[in-house]
Amino acid sequence: MSRHPLPQLLAEARSGVLVFSITPPRRSATEERIKEIAEVTLDRLAALDLDGLILYDIDDESDRNPEDRPFPYLPTLDPGRFYAEHLTGWRQPVIIYRCVGKYSEEELRDWMAGADSRVLSVFVGASSGGKAVRTGLRRAQELRAEVRPDLPLGAVAIGERPDEHLRMLAKQERGASFFVSQVVYHVNDMKNLLSDYFYECRARDAAARTVIFTLSLCGSPKTLEFVRWLGVDVPRWLENSIRHADDPLAESYRQCVAIARDLIDFCEHLGLPYGFNVESVSIRKAEIEASIDLAADVSGMLRYRR
Repeated sequence: MSRHPLPQLLAEARSGVLVFSITPPRRSATEERIKEIAEVTLDRLAALDLDGLILYDIDDESDRNPEDRPFPYLPTLDPGRFYAEHLTGWRQPVIIYRCVGKYSEEELRDWMAGADSRVLSVFVGASSGGKAVRTGLRRAQELRAEVRPDLPLGAVAIGERPDEHLRMLAKQERGASFFVSQVVYHVNDMKNLLSDYFYECRARDAAARTVIFTLSLCGSPKTLEFVRWLGVDVPRWLENSIRHADDPLAESYRQCVAIARDLIDFCEHLGLPYGFNVESVSIRKAEIEASIDLAADVSGMLRYRR
């Protein structure tokens, strides 16, 4: 385990953070099935040297992309409820995502007021500018400052988005103390963002915050389609490598390891604090187990930093 708990690592902008992310079970699942999923998840994570767990909050993003969704949108359990009721055996910190547009101000206030000391959060704004929301991102950030200023707050970083470094700094000024990236497949886009962010921080005499890079395995052409539907830029050479591989999952794994090494080297050279989030959102057993192996490999790469 790390010498310091996750909130301290992020508050002090230390490098070497490692978290693992999952999606809560479907809302339609029975209580018995939810309990079973929670137990299996905790068993799988027990062997990993993690600083924390991320629980995603899933929202329908069809407003952002009019094309048919490769996988159907299926509502999932509220991540706060899944943590509080079913992951009581998890002793490490947990980062709970909140798609704030889904919630009223009162719901957000109540949740923040009741969240325990191990909880951190990442607030996510609307998937498109035209989407109707119950609470906007900026208002949610204001609520956190009013209700629970001690709640460590993170924000999403998207390497493909123009002027993202300026958005990051604006979120930082409104309370974000760390960033979690969208899935990284296009390393060049991410390096451009990191460079812009680092030098803009220096120009403003602002402290650069830890950027946690999300790695996600892609075990099939259909998963690749879904990643693109979500707005992730997959370089054509990488798409070709995965699509034409005899074992797409093994090729994706190899590429994720290469991406992690590349980003570690870049951040170390730049002097930017960093970490990794290994994502496991597939229901396929082979992909879930490969995600666990990937987290163990990344942990090994980070060992000298932790």
